[in-house]
Amino acid sequence: MVDHRPALAVVIDDLGMNRRAAAALNRLPAPLTLAFLPYATKLDEQAQAARAAGHELLVHVPMEPRGREWPGPNALTSELTPDQLVAQLGSQLDSFRGFVGINNHMGSLLTADPERMAIVMAELRRRGLLFLDSRTTPQSVAGRQAARMGVPYAERDVFIDNQLDLEAVLAQLARAERIAAQHGHAVVIGHPHEVTIEALEIWLPTLEARGIALVPISTIVARKSCSSGIILVAETCARYAVAATTVPVEQ
Repeated sequence: MVDHRPALAVVIDDLGMNRRAAAALNRLPAPLTLAFLPYATKLDEQAQAARAAGHELLVHVPMEPRGREWPGPNALTSELTPDQLVAQLGSQLDSFRGFVGINNHMGSLLTADPERMAIVMAELRRRGLLFLDSRTTPQSVAGRQAARMGVPYAERDVFIDNQLDLEAVLAQLARAERIAAQHGHAVVIGHPHEVTIEALEIWLPTLEARGIALVPISTIVARKSCSSGIILVAETCARYAVAATTVPVEQ
């Protein structure tokens, strides 16, 4: 049965370094989408626990920002040759298994670079992976390049915890609900802060009563991709028209 309710995907990224926070997220209602930094330790163990809790996984790939902030080790940067860029991305994708795609960690410079993003999207297309644009810059061309290369993708609508205050986080979640009601779906990104987890503990159990479907990112990507003719590898659009907790493509 097709689920016509507004769909909302909750993505928590910057995971992997704080295992206590990851464990707390695994106790929340599923499906969340959890994005792990590829340079964290014991990632296979953390990924397995997240999947057992019913959550979907992304690799949170470090990409070059504007300014001097450090994105982390082995980031994708504009100084890399095309071959180096592909090899570096490949090393990130080897960090653990069971993910459906990637989203960018930082990347305000790289995601605005059409040539570099075309290279990234070509590799994701080859591997059958989706892309979530964290939208760390309004100049991002990642979505446009994903569409051009035939890569299933979505874009972040709301950051929920730029202000580390419970009422502020809840207000951003309410804003995301309004976007989902208006457009049929919304994607929020948060981080493993205590206040974010507290807000989710309060908010997630209330969604069903308000007619909002909590879905993994692959469901929203599929809704968007199927309507534009991009089909997830080895899957059908009908399957992902329904809010589901299953993982479509594994690496």
